[in-house]
Amino acid sequence: MARVQPPQDRAWRGFTRTLLLAMAGLFVAYLALAVVVDPYDTGRSTLLSRGAVRPQGPRTASALRGRDPAYSGAVIGNSHIQLIEPAALTRLTGIPFVQLSVPATGPAEQFALLGWYLKHHARPDAIVLSADAFWCSDDPTFPSEHGFPYWLLGDWPDYLQGLLRFTAAQETINRLGWLLNPRRKQAAADGWWDYESNYLGQGFGRDPAKKAALERPVGPEAEPHHGGPFPVVDRLRAELARVPAETAVVLVFPPVYARAEPPAGSPRDAAEAACRAQVRSALAVHPLNTVIDGRAGRPEADNPDLFFDQTHYRLPLARALTDEIAAAIVRLRTHATE
Repeated sequence: MARVQPPQDRAWRGFTRTLLLAMAGLFVAYLALAVVVDPYDTGRSTLLSRGAVRPQGPRTASALRGRDPAYSGAVIGNSHIQLIEPAALTRLTGIPFVQLSVPATGPAEQFALLGWYLKHHARPDAIVLSADAFWCSDDPTFPSEHGFPYWLLGDWPDYLQGLLRFTAAQETINRLGWLLNPRRKQAAADGWWDYESNYLGQGFGRDPAKKAALERPVGPEAEPHHGGPFPVVDRLRAELARVPAETAVVLVFPPVYARAEPPAGSPRDAAEAACRAQVRSALAVHPLNTVIDGRAGRPEADNPDLFFDQTHYRLPLARALTDEIAAAIVRLRTHATE
């Protein structure tokens, strides 16, 4: 004889089924809305794309800037090359440049940005890469203390999974509000960010403790996990294989203050020199390349007024470096057409 379920059991089961279906419906509805809104304007849905950058940090803004077809040149790195002004490079080379540098990133994040840029620019005119001390880690995963939204630059499964984050849900709502605002604010389309005022506001150049830190020389011993081997070398070769042969590639070793240079002949000096030499050798696989070595004993490195700290230089030095980068690009492209 079949057992008859009590009415309260049937009611509870019905409620549970309805609740689960409602939750599943809300989940699907949110995901569909987020895909259509495309909160960071990755181009996966262009229904609400306005071709303008909503004010946000460079980590997420790079998803739009890196795919913008208006820019056939890109600068990729971190705050050690952020002060290279793209408009100045554009004026000096005739190539529209975008700044894709993201503070506190290393080669893993920077190569992800390079891949995203190349995915949307089949034949770029020029690429500028910054190779700082983060490139010389002996860890092939190039770990970072700061998060990075790889999912924004990944494939569809990664992207859909990334949209399930609370921050992505917040940004979906924020973007809808921004789209509905007739006086919506816009960030710089080319990624230019002059962070001098931020550093000055923190007391750099005035605070005695910060001045003392600037003048404190580094020791002779190699930094932990920076003595070699240097897995970035193989990774750079692999990434350059994706860059068209006619694209000018300029690699910059960004300047550091003189006190950040290790004692000549010390283990640290040998390790840093070996890393730069191996990076140069990897760069040589690309037919149209050059290196700008900001570590080559330049007289500007002795001027404390040109640095905030031992690895962050100020605008006057950045402008001189910009001129040098532009001249290198023009030279490479001229030789390529001869």
